[in-house]
Amino acid sequence: MSLLSRGFDMAGWGFRWVLVLVLLALWRPGTACPELCTCTGVRISCVDAERSIMAFPMLQSEAEMENITDIYIANQSSFTSINEKDLNLYRNLRNLTVTNTRLTYISRQAFQSNLKLQYLNLKENNLSYLSWRTFHHLNLSSLLLAGNTLQCSCENVWLKQWRGEESEELMCVEEGGKRRALAMLTLPNCVLPTVTLKPTKVTMREGVNVTLVCNTSGTPTPNLNWDTCKLNSAHQKEGSGQMSELKLYNVSSLDNGCKITCRSDNMVGESEASVHLDILCPPVISKLMDAISDHHWCIPFSVAGNPEPKLSWLLNDQPVEEGNFIHTVIHDYSEGEYHGCLQLDSPTHINNGEYTLMASNAYGEDIKAVSAHFMYEPWNESVTDPLYYDDTPLGPPEDKVAVYVVVGIAAITFTGFILMLVILKFGRNSKFGIKGFVLFHNVPVEVVAR
Repeated sequence: MSLLSRGFDMAGWGFRWVLVLVLLALWRPGTACPELCTCTGVRISCVDAERSIMAFPMLQSEAEMENITDIYIANQSSFTSINEKDLNLYRNLRNLTVTNTRLTYISRQAFQSNLKLQYLNLKENNLSYLSWRTFHHLNLSSLLLAGNTLQCSCENVWLKQWRGEESEELMCVEEGGKRRALAMLTLPNCVLPTVTLKPTKVTMREGVNVTLVCNTSGTPTPNLNWDTCKLNSAHQKEGSGQMSELKLYNVSSLDNGCKITCRSDNMVGESEASVHLDILCPPVISKLMDAISDHHWCIPFSVAGNPEPKLSWLLNDQPVEEGNFIHTVIHDYSEGEYHGCLQLDSPTHINNGEYTLMASNAYGEDIKAVSAHFMYEPWNESVTDPLYYDDTPLGPPEDKVAVYVVVGIAAITFTGFILMLVILKFGRNSKFGIKGFVLFHNVPVEVVAR
């Protein structure tokens, strides 16, 4: 067998080993699952009707469970509930099927960690009641519930608003056992809450007080809650029942744009009303930094104010005329501030000086200044204006430094050469010359002379 053929054989075996390692990495051994289920790739399947599981399978490690995106459970007569922590570690779960089991109970917190869940198939189980709170935080594209014993109760009325593919086909069971379409169900004392929030628009100067009033109605009596988006202003909640007040004191400009929401909910569902705070305040320049060089030169700044401040610049107390080569750019608006820079394209010594940023609106103005230096003044004896003349001594250019180094090396080499000649010349008459060498080896001089 030639060396070439042996090389091909070794390469073939190497490829086979790589393929085996890849398959082992993708394949999940059965020992990682309970013996009643199978695990392949990112999927768990439990379908053995003769040996039923009682709860969701637990894999050997949290990392394995986080990789699972699909769980399929069917024909399990001992599977009866989905509890609060059963699915906590399946954070990347996207598709869940639990069908043809004895499932009767689902906790309201059952899917609190499964924010990526999109497909939920709960067909052919024994579910009688489902709360909207179990699913309201999920972005489900499919919720399948056919074949369950859903009761014609107020707790299930929210399913009428569900716009799933089978919402109009769902049936519920009345007290006498008669089945009827859930979409046609109308019950007394079972009304979705409504909410009104006043005022509907809040525009005010900073430092004043304001009171928001929220009213609700619905049956059963709804609960009222406020979402105040981490208000910086002092605030207080008052009221009870179907009316609540939120009082804001000495309103801070930091709360400008804050969204305040009043929510009302009962077993039928949830409603809400919101208002954005529009707090008027004078400009504040919170940051004006030294010029930095990137693709263009930039003098960064951050400015707050409502309404949006008008920005203008001075260079050495003279107005800056903005155009293609120098202009103001706003890059971002966040946390109530406008972040941007004065952008300069290829500035020269003419652009050196003190830059003053002026921000103004109807409620006031703010001014800050910073010095910027972009280029030295070209050498010109006729220029005497100290503003554009930089007398900072310049260091030697790189080529001069190189010359100094070369001259130094040459001088050292020449000195060493001279010392070598001196040693060779005077070393012949030294006692350490040839005669000295002979004496140190106890050889008679006469012998050497012959």
